[in-house]
Amino acid sequence: MTASRTRSLVVAFAAGALFAVGLVISGMTTPAKVIGFLDVTGRSGGWDPSLAFVMAGAIAVYAPIARLAKGRRAPLFDVRFHWPELRAIDLALVGGAALFGIGWGLGGYCPGPGIVSLVGGAPSAVVFVVAMIAGIAIVRIAKRSGTGRGTGTGTG
Repeated sequence: MTASRTRSLVVAFAAGALFAVGLVISGMTTPAKVIGFLDVTGRSGGWDPSLAFVMAGAIAVYAPIARLAKGRRAPLFDVRFHWPELRAIDLALVGGAALFGIGWGLGGYCPGPGIVSLVGGAPSAVVFVVAMIAGIAIVRIAKRSGTGRGTGTGTG
């Protein structure tokens, strides 16, 4: 393995670890907190708007850095940028977003926090991640067999 590849992997690991710590500190790995945010009716014990501040903070940090990065010819720790290539709003994107929202609302996890929660061994996180992996596999199989039409989900 080359030194630049090793450096790239170390930086990616450090960024992922920092992201995981941020998810834990913000409460994004606590399903009850997430469901409390999503339940604007207050039926689950009162609406908790605190995650809106977490999301706003994330956007405030990411947006200027992404703008600076897009002005560069190459990233600092990789050979190329990995920006999304697809921009079309199609049925696969809308369907994927709907499934994401339903899963987030029912389980209280989205993919990142679900994977981070595996470290704590939460049974609900295990069920969520297994279901997520099964869903990804089903989409890939459908795309290979020709029954899946979508190209905008980023799963294949």
